[in-house]
Amino acid sequence: MTHTNFRHRGRLSSTRRREMRGILVIVAAFLLVAWVAAEGEKEYVLTLDRSNLTETIAKHNFIVLEFYAPWCGHCKSLAPEYEKAAAELSSHDPPIVLAKYDASDEANRALATQYEIQGFPTIKILRDGGKKVQDYNGPREADGIVAYLKKQAGPASPEIKSKEDAANLIDEKKIFVVGIFPEASGEKFENYLTLAEKLRAEISFAHTVDAKLLPRGSPVDKPTLRLLKPFDELFVDFEDFQVDAMEKFIAEASIPVVTVFDNDPNNNEYVNKFFDGTNSKALLFVNFSSELEAFKSKYNDVAKLYKGEGVSFLLGDVEAGEGAFEYFGLKPEQAPLIIIMGTDDQKYLKDHVEPDAIAAWLKDYKDGKLKPYVKSQPIPETNDEPVKVVVRDTLQDMVFNSGKNVLLEFYAPWCGHCKKLAPILDEVAVSFESDPDVLIAKLDATLNDLPKDQFDVQGFPTMYFRSASGKLSQYDGDGTKEALIEFIEKNRDKPVQSDSAKTDSAKDEL
Repeated sequence: MTHTNFRHRGRLSSTRRREMRGILVIVAAFLLVAWVAAEGEKEYVLTLDRSNLTETIAKHNFIVLEFYAPWCGHCKSLAPEYEKAAAELSSHDPPIVLAKYDASDEANRALATQYEIQGFPTIKILRDGGKKVQDYNGPREADGIVAYLKKQAGPASPEIKSKEDAANLIDEKKIFVVGIFPEASGEKFENYLTLAEKLRAEISFAHTVDAKLLPRGSPVDKPTLRLLKPFDELFVDFEDFQVDAMEKFIAEASIPVVTVFDNDPNNNEYVNKFFDGTNSKALLFVNFSSELEAFKSKYNDVAKLYKGEGVSFLLGDVEAGEGAFEYFGLKPEQAPLIIIMGTDDQKYLKDHVEPDAIAAWLKDYKDGKLKPYVKSQPIPETNDEPVKVVVRDTLQDMVFNSGKNVLLEFYAPWCGHCKKLAPILDEVAVSFESDPDVLIAKLDATLNDLPKDQFDVQGFPTMYFRSASGKLSQYDGDGTKEALIEFIEKNRDKPVQSDSAKTDSAKDEL
């Protein structure tokens, strides 16, 4: 019996061992899947808040920080690309850390303000534990983010030791600055490195002891700053190594004599620099398919004539300039046309311009002989809604010369807050409908130029009140019907009588 039981127990142990091995295999497989899933779900982007932002930044010599808002559409589009880049850069030597910070959260806003965040998403590169803050000016897709940040994490100016180095570093389609030094030392070299560190977010730099390694330009025997560019003279040399002087030289030499505005993405960088510049701006729009050859040479000659005289020049394709036409309140049928944007915010326009007429028109501008162009919507044929429509061409008559107490809203059609205010403003207008001394009005600030010496419109909606006696004040109270009515009643004046009205009144008294 004992033997039988022993044999029976042996068979059970063998079966159990097989079962256990099977169970272990299943468990191991399950754990492997769970581990892989967990790895797949791992977030490489650090999520920071006010409790750990300062501490985390202080721990890193190089960290990238995105300021975002959960409701921001562009932030949502960036998120997967930013995460992919963070995953790849985590294996960089040394690892490059990407983080994010919800700057829309009330609790986080105080710390975010020190970084001067103007919109979402905003990405900053922080160096030396946050002591140096640099704007991120790179791509917004994963591969581009990775390439840009690898470059930013390296030296501001790598050394070119061979033609292969030069070929790998220099992008023939972009601005590139090379410092040429017989010896990589001394005050001029140190000033150059200071400049490279300062401008590294905008310009690519490198240095070399041998100018023969570079794709353009002749050999030199003294310290030289060489700017390589894909337009005009293709390279320019400079020998003043004061930091301010070098920075000014790069800014001026990086803009083409004539900036081309078309659908080629390679030109975007120069178009942005054109509009960011401090000069007056001349913009000529023609149909590139049929009119470019007739205008290009003569416009280029005019641009060279005025080089260094405070005017920058852009030649745009009508097809690519749809946004510009909308901004200026113009139509493509008016091309070829030239616009000047002055440094005093005045604009000047000549449509259906001929190639031979451009030089004389520019001279008239420089001589102060041109009348400014003012953008205005057409005057509405009917204007019988409670809230009256004001356009630039009626602003003087309806607001400044009306002799009435006028509440004027500056709005944008796309503005959500403006849309919420609209029915409230209607109610206010209706409440004053029988009062001839009060006018409630609105003006589309995206389609009408404003006299900036009188109205400071930084956002939408913005409201101003002009009393009948001419007192102008900005309204900054609550956007309720009651608050608006109370404000108008408190600030209104009796209408100013004209001279004829005063005479009639005096006669009545006699």
